[in-house]
Amino acid sequence: MKRFIQYLTGSVFLLLAAPAFSQPPAEGSQTPAPTAPDEKNNPKAPVPGQNSFTEEQAKQRLAEEGFVNVMNLQLGEDRVWRADAARNGQPLKVLLDFQGNITTE
Repeated sequence: MKRFIQYLTGSVFLLLAAPAFSQPPAEGSQTPAPTAPDEKNNPKAPVPGQNSFTEEQAKQRLAEEGFVNVMNLQLGEDRVWRADAARNGQPLKVLLDFQGNITTE
């Protein structure tokens, strides 16, 4: 009986606590949601935030998107990778944020 009460109490707690954990982010949140699978880039890219890409991963991500001659790759204070690169023969300044969004200047 004691075990039944423990399980019942735990279940009630979970039912009452679940909505608190499923609240949407506060308005004005600093980090927008990642892009949906059918979107290429977040429309607000580059998104500043804690970047999880290493330098080598950033180079690889840029190469996967067709950028070549990646030079001067640096992680800025806003935690966005910046580099000089070329694509389709055109020199560009590229930016890579923590969500994997690539934008050009």
